[in-house]
Amino acid sequence: MKQLLLACCMLLLCSLTAQADPALKRQVNAFVDRWHADAAHSRPAFFDKIARDGVYIGTDKTERWRRDEFKAWARPHFKRKSAWAFKPLRRNINFSEDQSIIWFDELLDTQMGICQASGVIRRKGNRFEIVHYQLSMAIPNEVGSQVTRLIKDFEAKDGWKGGPK
Repeated sequence: MKQLLLACCMLLLCSLTAQADPALKRQVNAFVDRWHADAAHSRPAFFDKIARDGVYIGTDKTERWRRDEFKAWARPHFKRKSAWAFKPLRRNINFSEDQSIIWFDELLDTQMGICQASGVIRRKGNRFEIVHYQLSMAIPNEVGSQVTRLIKDFEAKDGWKGGPK
């Protein structure tokens, strides 16, 4: 019985240690901050931080790209001095027990106002790569019905002909 209790305590301790590793959280924060800075300064390294099989989901319902599709779409933006600038206001980071998969959510100050995003990062040794990122406009609940009405009116005028790709 003592061994079972000890094993359970060790498992819990290992789990808590993995979730609370401050060094890994600092590395992830620095990686995501550099990624955002790459876009803010139109650096091609932005796309190098996205995995070859990575997905970027934008704010429009038609925006779901694999990395190379996203790179092609964003090419005109990256010809400017700044493609876009996202300033993190808050970020929460979690990772798997073996620390190979990291997921995060963040609140961002952007040219679209306050946005929320979530992402998944794959860790390969000391290297990180974004495998999934989703950006959303943060709409206050108090104006949600107005925004919903605007979207419905837009779509009723045949403003959106898309569907799932």
